[in-house]
Amino acid sequence: MSAAASNRIEVDVAGAQPYRITIAPGLLDDGAALAAQVRGRQALVLSDDTVAPLYAARVAEALRAARPELSLAHFALPAGESSKTLHWFGRAIDALAALGARRDACVLALGGGVVGDLAGFAAACWMRGIDCVQLPTTLLAMVDSSVGGKTAVDLPQGKNLVGAFHPPRAVLADTAVLRTLPPRELRAGLAEVMKYGAIVDASFLDWLDAHADALLAMDDDALATAVARSCAHKAAIVERDPFEHGERALLNFGHTFGHAIETEQGYGGLNHGEAVAVGMVLAARLSETLGLARPEDGERLRVLLTRFGLPVALPAGLDPESLLAHMRLDKKAQAGGLRFIVWEGAGRARVLSDVPESAVLAVLRG
Repeated sequence: MSAAASNRIEVDVAGAQPYRITIAPGLLDDGAALAAQVRGRQALVLSDDTVAPLYAARVAEALRAARPELSLAHFALPAGESSKTLHWFGRAIDALAALGARRDACVLALGGGVVGDLAGFAAACWMRGIDCVQLPTTLLAMVDSSVGGKTAVDLPQGKNLVGAFHPPRAVLADTAVLRTLPPRELRAGLAEVMKYGAIVDASFLDWLDAHADALLAMDDDALATAVARSCAHKAAIVERDPFEHGERALLNFGHTFGHAIETEQGYGGLNHGEAVAVGMVLAARLSETLGLARPEDGERLRVLLTRFGLPVALPAGLDPESLLAHMRLDKKAQAGGLRFIVWEGAGRARVLSDVPESAVLAVLRG
């Protein structure tokens, strides 16, 4: 992680396809920064019907000012997880076809995690792979889904079951857009920020505790630091394990429980960050049940999540057996049985295979 010109922070992600994460206010209006990532003369701005009216015209205007010869097209899907489907993926592919996109075309993913995942998957599949530049507009997308190249859509049977690894050409995180983020979306992003403290950096949890008021007040400097520190942690993990064969699985702390909750609720209840918050509490409780962690470690996490206004208990009315069935289909399950990310306390997470279903049910039944 390095400081760049003016108030920009840059995080470089190494590997077979290296790229840079740039964090600064005003990036969506920076035509030079945007245009520098478009190799050819065609670009598709893919967004949703909430974000597009706010920012799509600004991005297009900035791009055209820097590159008048660009052929620009727009495509917006309905906002929300319910649009992260094969149907809307097909519509995005149709938009690329209508553009006549060539192999040096670029998809600009302008939005939150749903847009980033679907746009990245469309870019991965069009002509077997074209550039995708991630322009995340939510805190959750800035610290998680825009980084690392995991792209996917959902099926009725579960989240992210159809997808591809497709690293972005660049990530431009404009922190100015966070000032207008609804409080619920800000809190959802903070759940993913907290995850990095839980899995690899206990001191980050201390920092979050000390800066909770500033973060909830959307203080620019506090948010930029939280984004940069989270991205640096994710970048380091992704560099070492780009295809989730080992360490990268730690990033799924809380997600096995969380994805099951989202699927069981039909993607219409808790949002992703909220589900992950509950999932982290349940993962900590599972760790206690298995004798790996102390109850006070999980209690500290629960209290901090509560301080940020996040849910920490399983929503009422969800059937433990149904949740367990979703977990069996989760991508993190293996032939030998359920696999969970557990911890031994803050900053000390690990992968645990062959977790007894009885222990999981005990946690779900509370």
